[in-house]
Amino acid sequence: MDTNQLYYGDNLDILRNHIPDESVDLIYIDPPFNSNQAYNVIFSETDGSSSQAQIQAFEDTWRWGETTEGAYRELVGTAPHLLVETIKSFRGFLTETNLMAYLVMMALRLVELHRALKPTGSFYLHCDPTASHYLKIILDQIFGVKNFRNEIVWERTNAHNMKARYYSKIHDLLLFYTKGDSYTWNRQYTGYSDTQLSRYKTDENGRLYTGRDLTMSTVMESRNFEWRGAQPPAHRSWGASLEQLDEWYAEGRILLKKDGTPRLDGLKVYLDELPGKQVPSIWNDIPRIGNTSKERLGYPTQKPLALLERIIKTSSNEGDVVLDAFAGCGTTIDAAATLNRRWIGIDITHLAITLLKYRLADAFGDDVKYEIIGEPKDAASAKALAVQDRYQFQWWALSLIRARPYQGKKKGADEGLDGLIYYQDVDPDNPKKMLARKIVVQVKSGKVSVKDIRELKSVVEAQDAVIGVFITLNPPTQPMVKEAATAGRFQWLHVNHTTYPKIQIRTIDELLSGNGIEYPQTPVDVTFRRAERAAPQNHQLEIES
Repeated sequence: MDTNQLYYGDNLDILRNHIPDESVDLIYIDPPFNSNQAYNVIFSETDGSSSQAQIQAFEDTWRWGETTEGAYRELVGTAPHLLVETIKSFRGFLTETNLMAYLVMMALRLVELHRALKPTGSFYLHCDPTASHYLKIILDQIFGVKNFRNEIVWERTNAHNMKARYYSKIHDLLLFYTKGDSYTWNRQYTGYSDTQLSRYKTDENGRLYTGRDLTMSTVMESRNFEWRGAQPPAHRSWGASLEQLDEWYAEGRILLKKDGTPRLDGLKVYLDELPGKQVPSIWNDIPRIGNTSKERLGYPTQKPLALLERIIKTSSNEGDVVLDAFAGCGTTIDAAATLNRRWIGIDITHLAITLLKYRLADAFGDDVKYEIIGEPKDAASAKALAVQDRYQFQWWALSLIRARPYQGKKKGADEGLDGLIYYQDVDPDNPKKMLARKIVVQVKSGKVSVKDIRELKSVVEAQDAVIGVFITLNPPTQPMVKEAATAGRFQWLHVNHTTYPKIQIRTIDELLSGNGIEYPQTPVDVTFRRAERAAPQNHQLEIES
């Protein structure tokens, strides 16, 4: 892989057509796993409600229908025998439910992800107890039971004072598999608890120490000897050779009893020489992202960077390739870039691709180079996208001016309102106070006329917006241009002598060539929250071309 890659499209098609066999070192996926949870909502509206745009992008993906039936037949006809029998058994008792559809669609993708993984690679699937037991059985058939390494419990939040008649749901699960017995494993460590630290004492030099066992549970004849008046129990042996024991004794690293003989738990270990406690399979030291955290970008399902950084540090090395086939808001990609890994991200909506581009730009500027595959590059490919899916075209077009979708497929009460941009301006009633002003956007991929501009002017007035933007795939007519000009200009109060056209028309060609819209630019982006700038990296990753 010559450069980092960001793909728009169905990850099954992308995996099959673009990702070579055994080319990826680490895969992490966080697919939708709860039919009652809006997993696919990667950002909220300004009032805190879920974004309908992203919900509707997935509304038919995990339901049983003609597409799923075809996927089932394909799986039965092509998958390994044990996986086929597993899926057939599931259908026998789950029948044609949404859960069964989910398992079929996931199984096809998991087969392709296994194919793409290097023999030394690792795989993590993030899920919750809703379907984790079914997914584990499927993964056992694909990766092999012997390659299952861990079920990791991530305690993402503390228990709340809920009145529900069940235990508080405070954790997610990570299923960890490897392709084979030889795989990357970089031990990670965490701090000690207060209880563990209480076992340490201070020596005469002020250093904290504790005693560690000098024996081991295995009985070895060569290690079963008397040493300085001490003998290991019959069922144990010394944990080190005689030479090593004598060396520790000479260094003053052996704790002694009152009679001067070594304590069996007498290896003196200093806290400042230890790397920490090795990370276990229960992770309770990485909290979810708080509502007021600077890391939070407004995506309800956003995972903490620390979670992905731990996985990537453990199971890959600098320069390795990390793949996330359900990229969403891009936490995996962000963590991989920060840690000098190469990466591949895939998502099925242009909305997610757009937000990921914003995140990378805000966090890394021009330091991270990548290629976008599947995104229109010119008017012809934009037209092809519009024919294929006009809502995906709409979301992509909005991304060209950094606008956010309004209501997805359902325009709601205000016809003609597809996107919104917010900027900060001075409150005319209180010059010391800043207000969020609104810019409304309409996107058209078909025929356009002066009627569209008149409608946009009405929407601007109804929404109390300061600017209306009309994005069109086809060139505007002369009457449209004249009608837009009659709307006049408005003045930005924050900068007294700056004015902007109230109605602006831009073609896709113009936007792609860099001719963007005119509106007040402020340091604080209130349309999308900006990611924090990534910490400087110690080593810049060189990608061979």
